[in-house]
Amino acid sequence: MSENRAVAKADRAASPAMRTIMSTAAGLFADRGYGSVGISEVGSASGFGKGSLYYHIRSKEDLLFAIMTNYMIELNSAATEIVEAEAALEPRVRQLTASFVRTMFDNRAEMTVCFREVHSLGDELQGDVLKLHGDYQQIWERTFLEAAEAGEGRAVSKVETKAILGMFFYSFLWVRTDGPAGPDEIAADFARIVLDTVSLARSGN
Repeated sequence: MSENRAVAKADRAASPAMRTIMSTAAGLFADRGYGSVGISEVGSASGFGKGSLYYHIRSKEDLLFAIMTNYMIELNSAATEIVEAEAALEPRVRQLTASFVRTMFDNRAEMTVCFREVHSLGDELQGDVLKLHGDYQQIWERTFLEAAEAGEGRAVSKVETKAILGMFFYSFLWVRTDGPAGPDEIAADFARIVLDTVSLARSGN
């Protein structure tokens, strides 16, 4: 199953050495493009010789896949814990939003690489990346559905959910992680937008 392959690679990525390699490679790929960076350059920049580098990765594509999926697996895991622990709409949305914005601040280069370079993966691995994003969308769909069933919010369509998540996933393109607004302030603004969008007042109730 595709999810198992992604999770297995994420388990390997949890080692300090692999995280160093991924972080270094993500910065290089984001700055110059995946096709313009050689694997030997990744090794040199991260402090690993060719032999030790290939101890941690199987190929350049394997490294690219790990960069694109590791932060998504961690994001999905955190989001699942939030929805299991918190039933009410407002705290759920605020916690999910804070979790995402922190992830975006910590993984700006990784998100850039995923946005620009997913086509560099083979079809099967691209499918794995898309599945992780689909899993995240389902967490938000569940949040909105359960809120509507509880009378806390209006029914939200898949198109609206995708639009809301577009605000999140494309924020790395314009949010300044070195700007005056920190992650807590940005998360509060995003949460307010989501809550205003799904409020019962929007449905005329």
